[in-house]
Amino acid sequence: MKGKIGDRQRRFHIVEAISEIQVYVANTGINKFLSNSMMLFACVKQIEIIGEAANIITPETKSLFTDLEWKKIIGMRHILVHEYFGIDFELIWQVIISDLPDLKQKILLVIDDIP
Repeated sequence: MKGKIGDRQRRFHIVEAISEIQVYVANTGINKFLSNSMMLFACVKQIEIIGEAANIITPETKSLFTDLEWKKIIGMRHILVHEYFGIDFELIWQVIISDLPDLKQKILLVIDDIP
């Protein structure tokens, strides 16, 4: 479903994945996060989904979100998929706490305005 028809759905996938992560880590601090392998790998999987959805969104749609670092979002997915034994979970925590809420808000602001 690559192309403009699928771009809106891919943006929904990103928002849904972020929402899932937020549910997983609600009322959780970094120590609890780092000690819970199920939570770690559930969050990693959702970040992989975010990166895969971002990778499939067309360049035309990506150009409407010039403040998003698409290459970094996609690059994170590649690292998680291919370097899974070397994942820096403290970095993942920082992405979850610092970057994902902003990404979600930016996409939600225009999710219905762009085809």
